[in-house]
Order: sequence, then C-alpha cells, then structure tokens
Amino acid sequence: MTAARTRISTDVDLDSEGESRGYLRLPLAVHTTSDGDAGYGYTGIPIVSLRNGDGPTVLLMAGNHGNEYEGQVVLTRLLQRLRAADLTGRLIVLPAANAPAVAADQRTSPLDGGNLNRNFPGRPDGRPTEMIAHFIESHILPRVQYAFDLHSGGKSIEYLPVAVVARSDNPDRFAVSLDMLKAFGMPTSMIIDHSTGGDAALIGACRRAGVFHLSTELGGGASVGREEVRLAEHGVLRLLHHVGLLRAPLTTEPPATTTMLHRTPAHEYIYADSTERGLFEPLVSLGDSVHRDQVVGLIRYTTAPWREPDPVVSTCDGVVLARRIPARTGLGDCVFVLGRPWKGGA
Repeated sequence: MTAARTRISTDVDLDSEGESRGYLRLPLAVHTTSDGDAGYGYTGIPIVSLRNGDGPTVLLMAGNHGNEYEGQVVLTRLLQRLRAADLTGRLIVLPAANAPAVAADQRTSPLDGGNLNRNFPGRPDGRPTEMIAHFIESHILPRVQYAFDLHSGGKSIEYLPVAVVARSDNPDRFAVSLDMLKAFGMPTSMIIDHSTGGDAALIGACRRAGVFHLSTELGGGASVGREEVRLAEHGVLRLLHHVGLLRAPLTTEPPATTTMLHRTPAHEYIYADSTERGLFEPLVSLGDSVHRDQVVGLIRYTTAPWREPDPVVSTCDGVVLARRIPARTGLGDCVFVLGRPWKGGA
C-alpha cells in the first residue's frame, strides 16, 4: 500500500505484529499553540494497534465529538482488557479521535472550530481537523474492513441507547449491516438513510473505502450512563467476535432481541415554534410512542408565570429516540427525534 502524503507523524507501527501504543502527532502552527510562542509543537492523538496474524482489521473509534463521553469510556475499558493474543487479525483504536475537542470538553475543535464528522476526506495541508480526517481516510481506512464509531448525545441531546447503521442500495452489504446490528444486540437499533454529515462524515469515508460502518448513540446529556457503557462494552465484544476478529468470545452476555427503528427524516422531528424562549417541559419520555397532533411538551414563561404555556405538538406518529436536554428553548430548537418500526426486512 502506497502511503498518502500527510503532515501527521507517528511512531506507532500499524502493520507490525503485537501491541503498539502511542500518539499521532498533529502539528500545530504558532497561532494554535497554548502559549502563542512555540512554533514546533504538536497535539498527541492516542492510537493503539493490536495485531496477531492474518484476519480482519477493525477500527474502533470514539471522541469524534469531544463531549460525547460514553464511547470514550467504553474504548478505554476495552484497551485495558484486550491483548493481541485475543485476536486473529488487527484492531486499531482511536479513543479520542478529535483529541483537541476531547481535551477542551466540547463538540468541535478549539483549534479551528472543526467538526471532525463534517470534514472528511480532509486535506493533508489543511486546518488541524482536516488533517485528522485526511489521516483517518487516507492512512487508516485503507487498512480496515470494519469501522465502529461510538457516539452519544453530547451535552445538548439524550438518546435512547442504540446501535446505528445506514441503509444501503446494495442488498448484500445491507444484510451484513443488519447482522451486525443483531450481533451488537442493543434492545433498540436505529437505521438511518444517511448521516447528518452526509459524505463529509466518517460514514461517507467508509462508503468511499468500501468499509462496513456501525455507530452508536449512547445516552448523552453531559454525563456517562452506567447502563449505556455496559450495553456498549458487551455489544462491541460480541461484534468483534461476530466479524471474526476475536479468537473466542469475551462476553457471556447474549445479545438482546433488538427492535429496529427507522429514524424519520429531519422535517418530521418535533421542533419548538415559539418565538419567545422559555422553559421546555417534556410530557413524553425516551422510548414512548407519540401520535400526530399529540401535545408532547409545554413551553413555560418564567418572566410571566401567569401566562398559559405554549404547547409543542407532534406532526406525525413515531417513537421518541432522542430528546433535547437544555430546558431553555425557542423557535427552531429540536426537542424530540422520532423513529418508526423498520419495515424493510431484517
């Protein structure tokens, strides 16, 4: 494989046998360093490679968005548990993929405002986030057959914990994706038409590379859910065994019989339409079914507490997959994301 040009360097050998741990060195220009004076610094992006003979190669990734915590916890737990001897093949782990965003505890990078999941395929000489995206697409994905990217709701959204795959026009590849959902074994799975980030998301890079992709949404709300972490850790272990990377199962917990939901298009999400910002009081919970014209929440006004609250009304039927966390809400804020039972066959 001919390596693409990159400004990111590393001492980690992604192709050697055994275990290799270290950092991708993301170079920083003068104006992006913490003290503004050092012109030759770098940010370290942790990376681990475990390899034992021939077999599939899997990328495990978290920290695509820096304030989505559950996936980062799951991968650090797995890194303390997994060894090369457990594998038949290769595992590459990026537990803090957008390391500047992770360090800053925010969704996007403080270096350039970059959202890693909107920057693929990136550029080798671009802004810091573009360089990370370019390295992943040009140096990591050509090595792998499967990419599992762990997301959660972050600070502004709480998700029903789900594993996620995107619908494919190729029925054989889509059948593989549905089997991965069943192996991951979350109580609820989500099928999407495409990523919110489109082809600029990791899923777009995986499509270009012919790599199978599965992601998650694991709670959120600026916390780490204990049950979400447990479900995802066991799910990842089952999935690694399912694709043939683990020599033997490392969990005895069976997969749940998953309910597959198709995420509705964005225009069918439930939005606040009040022109004055107030406090959103939800009247339904994650996993609840709602119907068209149902009042699913109220916006209350503390500046005029005697004023009747404005209702928030669902425009369609569905199951609540995600909810808004900040109570202060106004025009255009999405308060609920909906899904419907998947009818495309499983």
